[in-house]
Amino acid sequence: MRHFAWKALAICMLFASAPVFGNPSGEEIHAEMLASMGAYDDPELTAYVEGLVNEIVSASEMAGEKFTFTLLDSQEINAFATADNYVYLNRGLLNYVANEAQLVSVLAHEVGHITQNHVDWMPAVSGGARFLSSLAGALSGSQDVYQAGMAYANSLIKGHGRDNELEADEAAARYMVRLGYDPDQLLEMLGTMKDLETLQKERAAQKGAPRRSYHGIFASHPRNDTRLRSAVSKAKSTESAVTRDSGVARYRQITEGLVWGENFKEKEPKPERYSDTSLMVRFNFPEGWTHSKNSQTQTVTGEAEGGAARLSMKPLARTPQTPEEYVYNYLNISQLRDGREISPARLKGFTGIIPGQEGNPDQRFAVVYYKLNAYVFAGEVASQEKFDEFDAKFLESIDTFRPISSREIEGQKPKTIHYVKATGATTFAALGEQLKLDPFEVQDLRLINGYYPTGEPKPGEWIRIFRQ
Repeated sequence: MRHFAWKALAICMLFASAPVFGNPSGEEIHAEMLASMGAYDDPELTAYVEGLVNEIVSASEMAGEKFTFTLLDSQEINAFATADNYVYLNRGLLNYVANEAQLVSVLAHEVGHITQNHVDWMPAVSGGARFLSSLAGALSGSQDVYQAGMAYANSLIKGHGRDNELEADEAAARYMVRLGYDPDQLLEMLGTMKDLETLQKERAAQKGAPRRSYHGIFASHPRNDTRLRSAVSKAKSTESAVTRDSGVARYRQITEGLVWGENFKEKEPKPERYSDTSLMVRFNFPEGWTHSKNSQTQTVTGEAEGGAARLSMKPLARTPQTPEEYVYNYLNISQLRDGREISPARLKGFTGIIPGQEGNPDQRFAVVYYKLNAYVFAGEVASQEKFDEFDAKFLESIDTFRPISSREIEGQKPKTIHYVKATGATTFAALGEQLKLDPFEVQDLRLINGYYPTGEPKPGEWIRIFRQ
């Protein structure tokens, strides 16, 4: 019930000047974020980023106050802050960060929104609008909702919201200097985000794909924004007792193995599931049944405990006939009771009951077409009085029949980030061919290594790649 309330709240917030259901607390928002998106499961990486947030807070006007950080398991390029000192970072943004200093610039920007009192009334600022649009899209599953919300948030940034963004940038630059980081890395991060914006615009024009958006400096400043550069220059005059390098080696080590793109959850195989990777089909036997395959006849048979019932499936060559015609004309089944069409996974099929003869129980019979095969199911029981009970299980099992996707064959393992050293022969085209990347992915490879749209890696340079 709460999810539906949040959908309504988020959508209303996007297009209204005042909240309809009241201001949600940071804790309430946090619960929804974890329920809808989830935290990224990497304790070491999370602890590393959280430690950076705590250092930033210690260098801010709110030193000593409690901040709550969460690394979200989302491929969207985003970071944001909400009420009650909650700071969020999507793991997708980490793929475009080159070093620790750039990561600090992003986190410091979000902390700056809190320290500069931009999130006390979330819907009134761009950060809140962007957050709510993201949440609405996540809960509704609609990219249209997300994009509409982002467009509204962008309109806020062009007005009052842009001043807030600059204030957050100025604060971020100050915090970076106090911690010993070069604030120019904030500008470098901006450059990467602007390259990403350009790439996504080109990609959208080519294939109509929706663009992901990043809240903050990405949306609020042109590449050569004079006010931002002035703020960075001013911050350099801030006194600092420490000096740090960019942290590129630390960042490389901590992000080795980071998920790239969609994070497919590896699933435990169900014991009742039968999968044929050569035919690319699968279905589930009733829970608790055991099953085995006869390699000579290609028949797989599942059996209930005690042998009270069994269900078999065998692939045969199909014909141009409909499944119903196939049953009667090709398989020569003379009589079926309660015959009807079925469509597991939107495939064409037909099922019915073969009446028992000479004291034998009835049988459930079904045929499902997929590609060049007809998959023939036969459900049998040891005694007629048990037929209705087990027939319901037969039908449920047949209804689970479906093709296996390529992702399922690959175990739904996500692509992950790895680092390799370039040689004199390394080019992005060669890496793309070696990693079996499409042209869009080669562009992504260039971008995350700072070579978009042109250029090649230098010998000895660490190159970030993604592979499965």
